Amino acid sequence: MTSLDTQHTDMIHDVQVDFYGKRMATASSDRTIKIFSIENRSHTPLAELRGHDGPVWQVAWAHPKHGNILASCGYDRKVIIWQENASGWSITHTYEKHELSVNSIAWAPQEQGLCLACASSDTFVSILSFKENNWTEQKFAAHKFGVSSVSWCDSGNRFVTGGCDKTVKVWSSKDGKWECTTLEAHQGWVRDVAWAPNIGLPYETIASCSQDGSVMIWRENKNQEWEKTEMKESGAVAWRVSWSTTGNILAVTSGDNKVTLYTESLNKEGEWKPISQMDEAGSLAFSGEQMS
Repeated sequence: MTSLDTQHTDMIHDVQVDFYGKRMATASSDRTIKIFSIENRSHTPLAELRGHDGPVWQVAWAHPKHGNILASCGYDRKVIIWQENASGWSITHTYEKHELSVNSIAWAPQEQGLCLACASSDTFVSILSFKENNWTEQKFAAHKFGVSSVSWCDSGNRFVTGGCDKTVKVWSSKDGKWECTTLEAHQGWVRDVAWAPNIGLPYETIASCSQDGSVMIWRENKNQEWEKTEMKESGAVAWRVSWSTTGNILAVTSGDNKVTLYTESLNKEGEWKPISQMDEAGSLAFSGEQMS
């Protein structure tokens, strides 16, 4: 494991690598975003972006076909779109129509153009789209008590949100409006959701995790109904879920400072087993027996 001194002066909340795996962006409570070159196992600082007036919760790289574009969101209720040109990074758009913290952002698949979903504590989701050289906005109520997370489907016409009302919602666009299907299973705030990449499989899969420590796998059947599988956790808060690029390995970050990797059993569909685990010191375990 390689560590990196980012020179942030406060907690780091998010780290994202760009499409080519050559640059990394970090978001911090010190109100800054930092960008590093991570080629050839080196970590070279490239830029420090200042524009937020509070902690920055998340950053998200747009697909490179749109240029070098990075989005960020934070406690200051702002969503900022940054763009790099020959003279460096600058703010190309700022969205300030949420009334509380913007907790999560996600770019739609590249085929949708520049389209960003934003999830806020004010109970609303905003969809920002860049069309005809102008940013358009669509805002709608999503979850009572606040929206914590958002993730797009590969097809681009659907996305999923997690909320403080203990629910997961799958959103579909119909006649220019977003309609949802509500999935209920968690007993605490839904902290994160992640729509799995689809590499030609005949079904869609979503992961969600909660304040209650539970992790759920949701799979859409042929009748377009969502069936759930619960993966038992240690009881610690489950903070983040993230899929591998092929969609067959799920990483779960928990409040006991561990990251656990799961994969679905080849012998029994719907059974998910831990295959590896790392603690904050970088120590590894490679089987369920070793981790128990």
